[in-house]
Amino acid sequence: MTATSQPMDITVQGRNAFDERIEAATGEPLRAASIETVQVNIGLKCNLACHHCHVSSSPSRSEEMTWQTMQQVLDAARRAGSTTLDITGGAPEMHPHFKRFVDEGLALGMHVIVRTNLTIMLEAGYEDMPGFFAERGVHLVASLPCYMPVNVDKQRGRHVFRESVEVIQRLNAVGYGKDEDKPLDLVYNPLGPSLPPSQAKLEAAYREALWREHGLLFNRLLTITNIPIGRFLHDLQREGRADAYQQLLRDSFNPDTVDGLMCRHQLHVGYDGTIYDCDFNYALDLPVNGPHRHIRDFDPGRHRNRSIATDEHCFACAAGCGSSCGGALA
Repeated sequence: MTATSQPMDITVQGRNAFDERIEAATGEPLRAASIETVQVNIGLKCNLACHHCHVSSSPSRSEEMTWQTMQQVLDAARRAGSTTLDITGGAPEMHPHFKRFVDEGLALGMHVIVRTNLTIMLEAGYEDMPGFFAERGVHLVASLPCYMPVNVDKQRGRHVFRESVEVIQRLNAVGYGKDEDKPLDLVYNPLGPSLPPSQAKLEAAYREALWREHGLLFNRLLTITNIPIGRFLHDLQREGRADAYQQLLRDSFNPDTVDGLMCRHQLHVGYDGTIYDCDFNYALDLPVNGPHRHIRDFDPGRHRNRSIATDEHCFACAAGCGSSCGGALA
């Protein structure tokens, strides 16, 4: 084994309760298994300012990835043999090089996912996005935290549910939710400090309600546990519920989720090129372990076998049925 393919054992912090629970369940520390997906936060500017946003995106944010860094990300994905490019933000569509980045990822033969808030496609200058996505078969993952308007608007802002419905109708009109090569997945997260219900049962409820009330179609529902960080954590602390929620996550630890934890199968790259194990670690400014923390220094062998940087918030991904950017794990 070469020097660059040795696992990275340098740590940036001491052992925590999550590390101890992982080792008790598996007999070893948490370590990456592959880099199937490269997830990229290309900027924090967004047309919304949602209460649950763990990266605190808003219309006032201006941070964005340079094209040079985007090229470094694409080169790293190519060298790692990654099959999926997962693009997020902010509203990633607002980045000036967004379309070019999508096309470059597709040119590498990658499966391209775009995490969209839907409503951006009603804004001036973005009305062509449904057609752009459909022509390329981009996989869309869209936040819709409930099928009832009052709950969505409470979490994401006034009129967001109505606007989301309008955009999904436009996406359905160009084949999304209908054609196999135009997947549209919706994302649910609880309104408060609780675990998501059964993903399969909730998907059935979404499908029935959205079709009955609005004639909407989608492919899958992904359930994601609220991570106790960012705006959500601030709300919990203000309400005096933060400690109880963290205890719920600890008590709900499920060892069956460990193999599928997203940090074990992906890298996350922040807008400035810093490498993280996941977007939640990005939100906490907790980069990968070891000295090679920028995408320009990416090494496939070293990062593919890296030890995962963890903390208390990681219990959320391993609680109950598990949680990842791809939904439930168990």
